[in-house]
Amino acid sequence: MRRSMLFLPANSPNMVVNGGVLGADSLIFDLEDAVSPDEKDAARDLLRSALEALDFGRCERVVRINGLDTPYWRLDLEAVIPMGPELIMLPKTGGGEDIRQLDRALTELESAHGLTPGRTGIIALLETAAGVENAFAAASASPRVKALFLGAEDLTADLRCQRTREGAEILYARSRLVCAARAAGVEVYDTPFTDVNDLEGLERDAAFAKGLGFTGKACISPAHVSTVNQMFSPSRKEIDYAREVFEAVERGRRQGKGAVSLRGKMIDAPIVARARLVLEAAAELGGEEADANV
Repeated sequence: MRRSMLFLPANSPNMVVNGGVLGADSLIFDLEDAVSPDEKDAARDLLRSALEALDFGRCERVVRINGLDTPYWRLDLEAVIPMGPELIMLPKTGGGEDIRQLDRALTELESAHGLTPGRTGIIALLETAAGVENAFAAASASPRVKALFLGAEDLTADLRCQRTREGAEILYARSRLVCAARAAGVEVYDTPFTDVNDLEGLERDAAFAKGLGFTGKACISPAHVSTVNQMFSPSRKEIDYAREVFEAVERGRRQGKGAVSLRGKMIDAPIVARARLVLEAAAELGGEEADANV
């Protein structure tokens, strides 16, 4: 289960080496914004060696390459694809054609290195107005696309507005990405909360994102990982209610009822679907077992 995604600068040996013990579900090794142009080659070499030699445990390995409008992105792929990262994050994705261009490059490199065709997934990082408006086109452009990801800092610069802690300026973008991702059948991840020291603000921001339908949230600091993991994990209250839903449905079946209620509310298909998702998430995290027969 991918709840937290932690950005790590690919030119920081200490951060890269210790990534597997920082508690995140996914590690995003950043070859783009975190690395200045004169350090790109060294960062690439460091990351390639780390991916080849280090065991990151259960952490999913994601590489944020440089944008398609730079001379670096192809070099990034040539360095890391032979090492088998699970996902490539494409910054400033503008739409479906950007995804297809990356798809073609990945197919070529997988073939050249004897890797299973299509094994490398894509996360589309949407951080421009055009990217947000073309979110569904990006999400549905290739079977490789596993998730959409909102980048609010660059987006607000493109929108010519201030990035605020409250986040009203990105509400439309958040909602648009969630709808596009769910329509395309992929996951969707929220932008990082950038105040490293405001854990209460992080909790509120993560709760709001979860309420909108985001799968998880990115982090720019290891200090944020545990809070994000907690916020995007089913709570005991949610798990207990989900089990009550299934128990009520089963009682109704035994009694031959076509409709059942719980706590004075009718249990319809959407409620059952949400309950199933809660129990499946809990099972993946080792907390509960979902009843596959319900």
